[in-house]
Amino acid sequence: MTESFAEAARSERPDLALLCLLIGRAADSGLDDDGMDRAQIELDRLAGMVPFRPGGPREWAGALAGVLGERHGFHGTPGDYQRLESSLLHEVLRRRRGLPILLSVVWMEVARRAGAPVYGVALPGHFVVGFGPPADQVLADPFDGGRVLTGPDADLLVAGATGAPLDPAMLVPADPLDIVLRILNNIRAWAAARPERSDVSLWAVELSLLLPSHPARLRYERAQLLVQRGAYRLGAAELDAYAKIVEPVDGAAAERIRGQARAARALLN
Repeated sequence: MTESFAEAARSERPDLALLCLLIGRAADSGLDDDGMDRAQIELDRLAGMVPFRPGGPREWAGALAGVLGERHGFHGTPGDYQRLESSLLHEVLRRRRGLPILLSVVWMEVARRAGAPVYGVALPGHFVVGFGPPADQVLADPFDGGRVLTGPDADLLVAGATGAPLDPAMLVPADPLDIVLRILNNIRAWAAARPERSDVSLWAVELSLLLPSHPARLRYERAQLLVQRGAYRLGAAELDAYAKIVEPVDGAAAERIRGQARAARALLN
């Protein structure tokens, strides 16, 4: 699975749906090739229900809301933040529920198949979708069934998350690989609140490290997880490798990390 994920992430045009389904396979051993194919077919089926060329960006947003939000009931609730399934595309397609970013993936993949000018918009704290060019942009919130957002609506979402006003730079289309990394970050956050699910933290970190661009600190997080899960020798080696990266900019931090590596090796005795 990791080889398939790495290959998909490094392709010339990354397939967002495929990458999300490969994340689902990491979480759900029961998701086989047939299950992934069924998820893709479901996206195709939903796209076939969208009216043909309904009009401009606002009409596209309304058409998607009609099919996905009203007819099929895709939406989110606060309780969905407590479920790992809310970050897995195949489960979101089954349950019709999920986090804002996964519901936005459904909107984007269905809209793209239907021919809409669609893209993700990574607002701080809340992911939405956009239709049309910047001068005629229409934002919709899949978590709220595809409700079209007014300017004040978007301002409130950003202010609620950051306390700061909306910056126009926040409205640019999100890169597919940035979307995937944000999904994996959500999964890591879910698992971090549940120490008994360090297995989820580990595979989410390892998939993040396969992306062409990722925070270097993820290597440190992986090393800590390996030690936590009893892989002391491997975790210590990873800590030493990360210390070499850190040393040119922060020698004291590098020495602390080497100390952690020595402590991990001591657990082997």
